Amino acid sequence: MANPSPLLIGCAAGFSGDRLDAAAPVVQALVDSGRPGVLIFETLAERTLALAQLARRANPDAGYEPLLDELLRPVLAQCLQHGVRIVSNFGAANPRGAALRIQQLAAELGARRPRVAVVHGDDLSGAQHRAVLERALGPSMPAQPIVSANAYIGAEPIAQALRAGADIVVCGRVADPALVLGPALAHYGWCMDDWDRLARATMAGHLLECGAQVTGGYFGDPGYKDVPEPWNLAFPYADVDLDGTAEIGKVAGTGGSIDLRTVKEQMFYEVHDPARYITPDVVVDFTTARLEQVAQDRVRVSGISGHARTPTLKVSIGCTEGHIGEDMFFFAGPGCLEKARLAETILRERLRIAGLQAEDLRIDFIGVNAVHGAASAALREEPAEVAVRIAACCASRAQAEKIGREVDGMAVCGLASTGKRVPHQDRTREVIGLWSTLVPRERVACRVEFV
Repeated sequence: MANPSPLLIGCAAGFSGDRLDAAAPVVQALVDSGRPGVLIFETLAERTLALAQLARRANPDAGYEPLLDELLRPVLAQCLQHGVRIVSNFGAANPRGAALRIQQLAAELGARRPRVAVVHGDDLSGAQHRAVLERALGPSMPAQPIVSANAYIGAEPIAQALRAGADIVVCGRVADPALVLGPALAHYGWCMDDWDRLARATMAGHLLECGAQVTGGYFGDPGYKDVPEPWNLAFPYADVDLDGTAEIGKVAGTGGSIDLRTVKEQMFYEVHDPARYITPDVVVDFTTARLEQVAQDRVRVSGISGHARTPTLKVSIGCTEGHIGEDMFFFAGPGCLEKARLAETILRERLRIAGLQAEDLRIDFIGVNAVHGAASAALREEPAEVAVRIAACCASRAQAEKIGREVDGMAVCGLASTGKRVPHQDRTREVIGLWSTLVPRERVACRVEFV
C-alpha cells in the first residue's frame, strides 16, 4: 500500500478572542493544496475554562467559546464542501452545546449537515469526581467552591473520532498540541507507543497552538526584530509527513514571517524543561531538534525524540476567590505626579473611612511605577501625564464595589483637573483562582459522542 499523502494542518486561532479574519486565508490554502487538510482552533486556557463553567451555571446552553459563530461562519461551508476537517477545543465547559450550535450554523448557511463528534471525559468538576481530587490534593485541597476541574486529555479520542468519519471534532480541555497530533494519528495510523513520531507531531502542534506567535506575533521589536506587515499577520500551517517531521509555513502574500528566530521563540514558549516537555501522549525532548530554513517563510523541524508518557494527567482546578474592584483616572500637565500622589493619599483615607476589607490593595501610577513597583527607576523629569490605577481584591462583591464608588467621588471631591473616565463596563469582576494537581490516568475516562 502506498504511503498516504502528507497531511496539511492549518491553525485559525491561538486563544479565545483571537482575530476573526484569520481562518479564511488558511482554509483557502488547505483547499488549494488538493491534499488532506485539517483546520484547528485553539481557544482555551485555564482561566477561560473556569469562566466558561461559570457561564454554563448561569445558562445551561452556554459555556462554549462565545465567538464560535464569528469564528466558523466565514469558513464552515467551504470546509464542508471541500472536505477540510475541523478540530477544536472551543467546546470549553459545554462541548455538546457547541456541537449542536455548529449543526444549526451549518443549516443556516445552507451547507450539508456535518458529522460532529464530541470528546467527553476531561470534566472532573462533578460530585462523583470529588474523591479523586481530594486524594490527589490531600491537605492542599482548596476550601473555596470549585467551579471547574478539567484533566488535560490527549490526542487518542480525537483520532478515534476522525477515524469514525467526523467532519468536525469538538473538545473541551485537551492538551493544545493534541489538536495536531490527533489528526496525524488518524491519518497515518501510528501506534500509541511510537514515541518519536508522536513527539514530532506534538512539536508541530506546539508550534501551531499559539496561532500567529510562530509567524511573528509577540515577536516584533522595532529596529531589532522587525516583522513585515504586523497588522496582517499570517496564521501558520504545518506539513506533517509520515515520520512526524513538520515544515511550518504560512500563506503567501500575508504579513509576518517564519524563520529560525520565530520558530525558536515559539518552541521554547511555556516550556519548563526542554528535555522533558510532558504532554498526555508523550514526553518530548526538544534538545535533539534540528531546524532548517528550507524556503522563505518555511522552516523544517526534525530530529525531535520522545519518551513514554507519564502514568498521570494534569488537572487544572478553578476556584472562586472573591472579587476585584478596579478603576482608573488621570492627570496631565505641570504638577501631575504630585497630584497623583495626593490622590493616592485621599483614596487610602477614603477607603479606610468606608471600611474597605481587602486582601490586597494596589494603587499604581502608570508610566511611573506600575510595572516595576518599588524597583522603578527614579524619574529624571516630571512626566507629561499620569494614569492612576487602583485595584483591590476582596472577599465579597460589595466590598470590591467600594473602589469604583470612591473613584467616582474624585470627580467632584478630588483635585483640580482630575480626568475621570466614564465606566461603561462593570468595574467589579469575580476572581477565579487556579490550582493544579495530577491524577492517575486510569481515573479519566474519555469517550466520543456523535451528535
